[in-house]
Amino acid sequence: MYLLGIDLGSSSVKVALLKAESQVVFAEASYPKIEMKIDSPQHGWAEQDPASWWENLHLAIREVMQESSIKATEILAIGIAYQMHGLVLVDK
Repeated sequence: MYLLGIDLGSSSVKVALLKAESQVVFAEASYPKIEMKIDSPQHGWAEQDPASWWENLHLAIREVMQESSIKATEILAIGIAYQMHGLVLVDK
């Protein structure tokens, strides 16, 4: 069995697949390959498009799954870490 770790940072989305018993990294990926864009529409503001997080998450997971050749059913648990001081508004 495997553990899938996701780190959604402001520079990239990192994904790691670990063997559950040994906790050894089996596969890992990071997207985008260059730092994600941060918009500053006003002094003191920093914004990112959440759609880019979602897209890069898909790319990183796809790469890890292809690299490892495991089945999704072999993933025992998923852990998610997020930007420390980020705020994501979901409605008005």
